[in-house]
Amino acid sequence: MSTQATEDRILEVLEEDAQASYAEIAERANVSKPTVRKYINQLEEEGVIVGYSADVDPKKLSSQTIALVGLDVASERYVEATQAIKNLDEVEALYSSSGDHMLMAEVRAEDGDALGEIISEELLEIDGVTAAHPSFLQERLK
Repeated sequence: MSTQATEDRILEVLEEDAQASYAEIAERANVSKPTVRKYINQLEEEGVIVGYSADVDPKKLSSQTIALVGLDVASERYVEATQAIKNLDEVEALYSSSGDHMLMAEVRAEDGDALGEIISEELLEIDGVTAAHPSFLQERLK
């Protein structure tokens, strides 16, 4: 059994259930608990595993709105703008994109009005951010 295959099986289990215990991962990946511990520690150190999170259904949040915001950034300010966006508490996740926008930010706010304020008063005030295009998440389908 190859190292890559073992790593892939462990990662597959974690992607399905980030809360799985080492024992559960070992059983589902067909390896020992010490092997799971070793691989997970190694993958965290190498930056392959960058964190653990919960998937949230936005429709079930009573006091929170989630939007994906496409951001356009001046290329000469990309590094500084990206860092400033990453530092905003309301930005849950930030992705580079090859689509219509350079960046996609997952932004959480109390409601649509609060989201509008975050966009106009925080995101668009960052030097280099030239446009923001929000899409509200309605219902988690999978």
